[in-house]
Amino acid sequence: MRRIALIALVVLVAAGVATIATGSGGGGDPYYVRAIFDDASFAVQGEQVRIAGAPVGSIAGLGVTANKQAAVTLEIDDSRFTPFHANATCAIRPQSLIGEMYVDCEPGTAAAPELPRIAAGPGAGDYYLPVTQTSSPVDFDIVQDIYQEPITQRLSIILNELGTGLAARGSDLNAVIHRADPALGNTDQVLKILASQNRALAKLATDSAAVLGPLAQQRKALADFIVQANTTATASAARASDISRSIQLLPGFLRQLKPLMADLGTLADQGTPLASDLKTSAAALGREFTELTPFATAARTSLIHLGAAAAQSQEPLVNTIPLAKQLNQLGTQAAPAATTLDRLTASLSKTGAIGQLMALLFYGTTATNGFDSLGHYVRDELLVSDCTGYATTPLPGCSANFTKTSTSADAGATAAGDRSAAKQAASTRALLNTALAGDAIAKNTSAPLERLLGYLIGPAG
Repeated sequence: MRRIALIALVVLVAAGVATIATGSGGGGDPYYVRAIFDDASFAVQGEQVRIAGAPVGSIAGLGVTANKQAAVTLEIDDSRFTPFHANATCAIRPQSLIGEMYVDCEPGTAAAPELPRIAAGPGAGDYYLPVTQTSSPVDFDIVQDIYQEPITQRLSIILNELGTGLAARGSDLNAVIHRADPALGNTDQVLKILASQNRALAKLATDSAAVLGPLAQQRKALADFIVQANTTATASAARASDISRSIQLLPGFLRQLKPLMADLGTLADQGTPLASDLKTSAAALGREFTELTPFATAARTSLIHLGAAAAQSQEPLVNTIPLAKQLNQLGTQAAPAATTLDRLTASLSKTGAIGQLMALLFYGTTATNGFDSLGHYVRDELLVSDCTGYATTPLPGCSANFTKTSTSADAGATAAGDRSAAKQAASTRALLNTALAGDAIAKNTSAPLERLLGYLIGPAG
């Protein structure tokens, strides 16, 4: 509370300093107010008139009314503080220790009408502020004067003189007392309001006891709350600039948030049936999650083993990178042949050549094979010539592996047969070399495939 009061005081002082710094300003014709006081002693012409601590004018004149009251003419030079309204108030206050006075005014609220203007008589043309809206407190030095003699004597003198001066004027004294302090003037109204609310006050007292009893039991927690609130306020004061910046950015954030909240409201409206269905199935979902716990516990071991297996298989998988590159190269090189082969097989399938080839094979096999009561047999054709029979000596026109000498005719035939045999052997060796080369190529090509298959399905049994 003291912190809040201090902040409010600083704000008021800053506002007063800013107002003083800006000067009287406003311009325009002076605004005159004829204020009636019960006592205007020590107020002199030329003293300041202030509003909220800022000088706005001065005392233009002093006079006495027919009722022996002080009439003070106030000249307001700053048009920003005019006009005065019907609920305006003014009070004469001490300005320094040497007895200087100034008039402190409150121009009232804009909702109230303006002060009435004096049409004729003293102060004609000025705005009239009645004595019921002014006050002039007794100065401290006058109060101190009673100590010049023994207090009892001075007090008796004051009471005697007061009784003499106020004889038969009790109503006037009551009115003066009420005007002496605005708080006293409003005391009757406060008492009337309290009297009309006596039942509510009695209930408040009863309920406050019920509320304050538990609060007293938690006074330590309440004290801790106050301490923590003080800590929070201190931290907030340290970040006052950031908080101020956040408040400045809040309107823009709210403007951007408004469409999103509208969409969120639409989503909530559309999601209400879904939420109702979820509420209906909440029990089943709860059972499902409950039963899922044992499964998750059992699966934990499997997942751990799976992680270990993945860690062990990391190196073999890395080692397959060269094989994958070779397979990629093989696939790239085989792409033209595979494309041609695809076109060939598509053409064969489209023209029915594959079916005809299969029919050829089927009927060819059927033509060369037979079946009778004894079983299957193979049809063959025997070629019989002079070279068919077994011979231990070379025969003319027949080839043999014998190296014995022979006649010139036999030698010529033998030489011709040897050349034919040599030519056939060379052709056979060429075919064999070609086959071996193809086998080497196949082995070179199939070796990576065999390693890949061996890694994927294990070594052959």
